[in-house]
Amino acid sequence: MQVLWRLERAFVKEIIAELEAPPPVTTVSSIVRKLEKEGFVGHDAFGKTYRYYPAVSKEAYRRSAFQHLMKSYYSSSPEQLLSHFVQEAQVSYGELEELLDKIKKREQQGE
Repeated sequence: MQVLWRLERAFVKEIIAELEAPPPVTTVSSIVRKLEKEGFVGHDAFGKTYRYYPAVSKEAYRRSAFQHLMKSYYSSSPEQLLSHFVQEAQVSYGELEELLDKIKKREQQGE
């Protein structure tokens, strides 16, 4: 998806050319078709060749991926997610305070 957002429209070979350690063409084709079935990618047909483009914004894709991550790995628990970041990413106390400030501001706006 990162490559498609950057290029805006690309054939599979153009996507592969942008990858550092590209997998086989068939792998990239399969991934792009799967993303298309899921509604994240669209295509323009040129005979039997397809040029692909992002069908969703980066923000919409990020939101969808994050919801999947939360549900699949953290049982939809923000507490479990934050606990993971505190332990694994070594989030500092100052960074946690900044997050708490953002939460407080959001709650105040909602009232």
